[in-house]
Amino acid sequence: MFFFIGGITPKTKRLDAQPVRCPNCGLVRAFRTRVDHWLHLFFIPVFPVKRGQEVLFCERCNGPVDGRASGWAPFRAEGRNPCPFCGKDLERDFRFCPHCGQRLRT
Repeated sequence: MFFFIGGITPKTKRLDAQPVRCPNCGLVRAFRTRVDHWLHLFFIPVFPVKRGQEVLFCERCNGPVDGRASGWAPFRAEGRNPCPFCGKDLERDFRFCPHCGQRLRT
């Protein structure tokens, strides 16, 4: 009798160690990532089956974002003043963020 335990599973790979600014939230929390699919035999990855497409994945937005708008480079929209804690737009004279309550200036 022989049991075969195997399958194909996705594995996310971070391509850059340095984060870039997310075009959606404005925080520097986005990384270039790729999802590759690997063949597993007895829970051990043997070889890659399919190589995924590169995407810009933001840890704050918790998903892929359109990196073409920023060209994978640091991005800051004109006139935006995002909160450094939650990323929501603020007025420039606020001392506290009305969305998350964090102190912005001393």
